[in-house]
Amino acid sequence: MKQQMKGAQIIDLMMLVIDVTKGMQTQSAECLVIGQIACQKMVVVLNKIDLLPEGKRQSAIEKMTKKMQKTLENTKFCGCPIVAVAAKPGGPEAPESENPLGVSELIEVLKSQAYLPSRDPSGHFLMAVDHCFSIKGQGTVMTGTILSGSVSLGDNVEIPALKVTKKVKSMQMFHTPVTYAMQGDRVGICVTQFDPKLLERGLICTPESLHTIHAAIISLKKIQYFRGALQTKAKFHITVGHETVMGRVMFFSPAPADFNEEIQENVFDFEKDYLYQEEYLSKDSNSSEENKENDQAGEVQLPRQQWALLEFEKPVTCPKLCLVIGSKLDTDIHANTCRLAFHGVLLQGMEDKNYVETFLPKLKVYKLKHKEGQVERVMDDYSVIGRSLFKKETNIQIFVGLKVKLSTGEDGIIDGGFGQSGKFKIRIPDGLKPDTKTLLTVASKKKTKAGKGDATKEDESSKNDSAQPVTISLLFKRYVFDTQKKMIQS
Repeated sequence: MKQQMKGAQIIDLMMLVIDVTKGMQTQSAECLVIGQIACQKMVVVLNKIDLLPEGKRQSAIEKMTKKMQKTLENTKFCGCPIVAVAAKPGGPEAPESENPLGVSELIEVLKSQAYLPSRDPSGHFLMAVDHCFSIKGQGTVMTGTILSGSVSLGDNVEIPALKVTKKVKSMQMFHTPVTYAMQGDRVGICVTQFDPKLLERGLICTPESLHTIHAAIISLKKIQYFRGALQTKAKFHITVGHETVMGRVMFFSPAPADFNEEIQENVFDFEKDYLYQEEYLSKDSNSSEENKENDQAGEVQLPRQQWALLEFEKPVTCPKLCLVIGSKLDTDIHANTCRLAFHGVLLQGMEDKNYVETFLPKLKVYKLKHKEGQVERVMDDYSVIGRSLFKKETNIQIFVGLKVKLSTGEDGIIDGGFGQSGKFKIRIPDGLKPDTKTLLTVASKKKTKAGKGDATKEDESSKNDSAQPVTISLLFKRYVFDTQKKMIQS
């Protein structure tokens, strides 16, 4: 599957080959998903029709054709051609005299579907190398597909993974010598004094045009066939351009007020604030349920765009804005479940190995924090004592000056600690409402009375008291990558 994900990025027309006796299998479905992401046109080939009983062959082909049409109904390939063939009747051991069935029809369909994509020779040269070998007396040949730009005889090209630069000695396209090749061309490039064992597959490019990165910010979409949630801190196989490495993800979204804001495509704005998410937001995610509860209409609120921070276990070399696919390739291939989890575009790479200190503090992703406590008693008309908001060992001093709100409506400010048990003093600038003061005074008297009586009375008093406590809410946000861990309130 790794090779399919890499190869799909250089294909303009794909053939999805299906065993007509089995139908769509897990890997076939995954290839279809990759095609949806990376390819524009497709032809479905129903192979092995020779294994169907001759008397029932046509009806079985028609039945499988209808099944495939139904499968493709909600994809970009809806209505694509479906051709039935037997590429090798009798299997690999059959004599060569056995003629293939339907292959000439397939060739005609491919001819009708083939098109010349628009190609652009401008920009940096970038080529995906899929084979590397030496020719005695000539040098080392790297064959592959040019992804962008162009190359000419005598140009210098870099192998960025090895930090090696070589001069193009000669080039061939389909055994014909050429002096120039551009985006979309299949080409063999010959260089000298390079060991082919050092590069089986990879990228070559204009010198210093590609960078090796340790982490990246991507825009992304969940693949709808992937079952289960996409959790922050989870590990995925990350295919970045033409490399696949393990990586850890952290998902984030716009601030809730900006969920419906138009997002500029393929650009990441470091000036904006972003909300940390425990998982990618989708209709069936837990976070969506919270958003639904908070929304008065009871509808799931989902942002137009979501992002992820990817941290790679090994550095990768790739161009900006390249395709990224996240998958769970360690899932059992026979489990009948899609292993492809998400796809996206690489917006920003982090080249510095110490990116956690040098780069991440620029990324303004915050967590919303909500603490709740209770008012214990009134001190005077403008101050109360609170409890249960902090632990005994908490340094209350760092919370001094933060705003809080009482459940009775008053706004307050944390003034400092009170005693050694985690209690604290709250100043109420506009004063307590008469009703609040009465409520708290009654509750305080009940506690005092219960304190003088026996344990049973105290328990009863606590029950009465807990029926309507005055709660204290402390809301603030904290930036995930802020080294000083400041608490911010609007």
